[in-house]
Amino acid sequence: MAIGINTFLPALLGGALIGLAATLLLWLNGRLAGISGILWSLFFAKASDALWRILFLIGVIVGAALYYVMFDNAPVARETFPVWLLVVSGFLVGYGTSLGNGCTSGHGVCGLGRLSLRSLVATVVFLLAAIITTFVVRHLLGVM
Repeated sequence: MAIGINTFLPALLGGALIGLAATLLLWLNGRLAGISGILWSLFFAKASDALWRILFLIGVIVGAALYYVMFDNAPVARETFPVWLLVVSGFLVGYGTSLGNGCTSGHGVCGLGRLSLRSLVATVVFLLAAIITTFVVRHLLGVM
């Protein structure tokens, strides 16, 4: 399957915007753009530290909404996917994020950008876990 310009440009723009947001957050606020850490710390943040977290998370949601409005090839959620599997997956992702001291955005975008060896190892483990999980869910459990 060839990659068309309609696939390439939104991906390029999205990647550039994620990189810009992560860079600006680090330069202007001294913080890493790890979504799980931003969200989790929001529950325990002081009032003076909560505003930027809320604005960042709103920006993530608004950015996704803008993509859906601007491009006609936006992915659609599968209504037939088992809810129990989504719940189990959510808990496993949360546990993995805690175990790895960060999420894919924190390690994969910010950590790799800072040439962190720990983030490189974490990102490789995340990707291997994703590949194995996809194999198990699709080929052993038969969920498509």
